[in-house]
Amino acid sequence: MGEHTVKILIAGAGATGGAFGTRLFEANRDVTLLVRAARAETMRSTGLRFIAPGEDRTNHIPVLTAAELAEDRSDSAAFDLVIVAVKANGLESIIEDIRPAVGEHTRIIPFLNGMAQIDRLVEEFPGQVLGGLVKIVGTVKDGAIHQMTDLAIMTIGSLDGGEVPEPIAEALDVPGYKLQILENITDALWEKWIFIAAAGVVTCLFRAPVGAIMAAGGQPYIVSIVDELEAIAAAGGHPVSDKARDMTLSMLTAEGSSFTSSLYRDVTSGLPSETEHILGHLASTAGDLGVQTPLLDLTLVQLRAGESLRGH
Repeated sequence: MGEHTVKILIAGAGATGGAFGTRLFEANRDVTLLVRAARAETMRSTGLRFIAPGEDRTNHIPVLTAAELAEDRSDSAAFDLVIVAVKANGLESIIEDIRPAVGEHTRIIPFLNGMAQIDRLVEEFPGQVLGGLVKIVGTVKDGAIHQMTDLAIMTIGSLDGGEVPEPIAEALDVPGYKLQILENITDALWEKWIFIAAAGVVTCLFRAPVGAIMAAGGQPYIVSIVDELEAIAAAGGHPVSDKARDMTLSMLTAEGSSFTSSLYRDVTSGLPSETEHILGHLASTAGDLGVQTPLLDLTLVQLRAGESLRGH
C-alpha cells in the first residue's frame, strides 16, 4: 500500500456508507461502493446525491455489485480496506459478498452498532479486522444521502493493542469529518453498545420518547436500566467511563425531549430491527458473565413477542 493509493471498498451506500464514501471520493481517494444491482444501475445513471448543512451536490462514485465483484478473479480484485456499513440484518450476506474483495493484506472495519459483528468478522477473517465506530446523524431519502447535522466523526483502532496501518490511517484522514484513532477501541465500542442498548431498552420498554417517559415518572427506572447495562460492561472488563455515563443519563432523562432510539423507530414502524444484534447479544453476554438483567430481559420478551406477531 503506497501513500494515498489505498483501495477502499465500502459495503453499503446508506447514510453512513454514502456520507463517508462521498467525503473520501471528494478527497481523491480510490473508493468504490458495493451496492445491490438496482442501486448500482441508478447510481451509474444519476450519481449519488449528498446533502448536508450548507451542501448539496452529486458525485459519480464508482460502484460494484456482489456479482461483479465475484466475477473478477484477478489479483487486483482484492482491496486494501473494506468498510462494512450495513445494518446488522445484512451482516451475514455481506460477509459472503465481500469475500472476493478480501486478500491476504486486506483490513476490514465494520461500522455497526454492538459487538457481535466483531466476533463474526474475526471468525471469518482472523487478524484482518479493525474496530470502528462512527457518529453521524443521517438518513436516505429518495436515494439521496442526507447528513442532518455537522456532526461527523470516524473512530478506528486495533483490536489487539497494535497500530492501525499508517496507509489506512492516512487514506481515511480527509476533510468533512474528524478521524480519531484510539488505542482502546474495544472500550469505545462497548461504551457505544451500552448507550445504544440503554436507549433501546428505555424507549422500547415504555414505548415512548424520553420526554413522555420522564413526564410519566420514569426517571428512576431509566437510571436502573442504565445501571443494569453498565454492570454488564464492568463485568466484561470494559467499564463505562463517568463521562459516557453522564452523557447517556443526560440524553435519556432530558425533560420534554423527543428523543427516541433507532430500535424504537424500526419497531414502531414495523421494520426489521436490530433487536437480537444489540439487545439479544447483550443479554447472552450478561448470562455468560453471570450478570442479572431483569429489565433487559423484560424488554426482549416484549420485542420478541411483537416480532412473532408481525411474522419477522
